[in-house]
Amino acid sequence: MNTEVLRQAPLFGGLDDEAAEALSASMVETRLRRGEVVFREGDEGDRLYVVTEGKVKLGRTSVDGRENLLAILGPGQMFGELSLFDPGPRSATVTAVTDCTMQSLSHDELGSWLSGRPEVARGLLNQLAARLRKANDVVADLVFSDVPGRVAKALLDLSERFGRVADDGIHVHHDLTQEEIAQLVGASRETVNKALADFASRGWLRLEARSVVLMDVERLKRRAR
Repeated sequence: MNTEVLRQAPLFGGLDDEAAEALSASMVETRLRRGEVVFREGDEGDRLYVVTEGKVKLGRTSVDGRENLLAILGPGQMFGELSLFDPGPRSATVTAVTDCTMQSLSHDELGSWLSGRPEVARGLLNQLAARLRKANDVVADLVFSDVPGRVAKALLDLSERFGRVADDGIHVHHDLTQEEIAQLVGASRETVNKALADFASRGWLRLEARSVVLMDVERLKRRAR
């Protein structure tokens, strides 16, 4: 088990080494291939998951079949924590974007840790607060930002978590199709493609297969405001 990655998760942030090892020993490992589903929107569930390798996407589907991506998560990030506080149908579908590995913990297994270790509860509350702030930002972006601004902001966010600095820029292997990027920013694929092509023509980035190289981060930051 990759305990170093697990320690990045808010669940483990306040634990000493002994407590973290004991908690991780209670977790169950799951391996998925790209495209496999962890759970679907509406499924019943009571497990929290921590990604240790690879990436997953959280999405919802509207009544008319349109899809919207809520988040892309990578190593050290958690999902499914809402079921620990409010057992009920899952609020999103989680799908493996790449081959990935994750650790999961059930509601019952976590219960004793929450009652005896306030630092664990605090980590979960911090996670929920961060999700709420993110949701507020998404709503604000949809109201106040145009599509190119949202695309620039999404690429910068992906670069912070999945980017690798090189001589020619920041290489961001996001593993997303342009359709998925469009779902992430709440726009049509055609509009997103146009924004990406414009950024590329200005020399701000270079497009590659399921990845992008950010070459002028400052310009992208200004465009994202």
